[in-house]
Amino acid sequence: MVVQLFGLFIGFGLAVSGGVSLIMYLNLLTNGMSFTDYILFVSTRIECYLFLIGLFVITLSIYIPRRKNNHYL
Repeated sequence: MVVQLFGLFIGFGLAVSGGVSLIMYLNLLTNGMSFTDYILFVSTRIECYLFLIGLFVITLSIYIPRRKNNHYL
């Protein structure tokens, strides 16, 4: 339970930072860049991959099955 909650928070933080980068780079469209050029530019930026990694970590933390027996040694 704690590991899943930790994964959810880490994934959320990564997704937010990557999403902010994607939104920030949208300003390039106002400078005359086409949408295709924007997609090609964003695909070369490492910080924009954080959005996808964050979504993946969130999905894993939600859908990983929990342990049924909680026996402590």
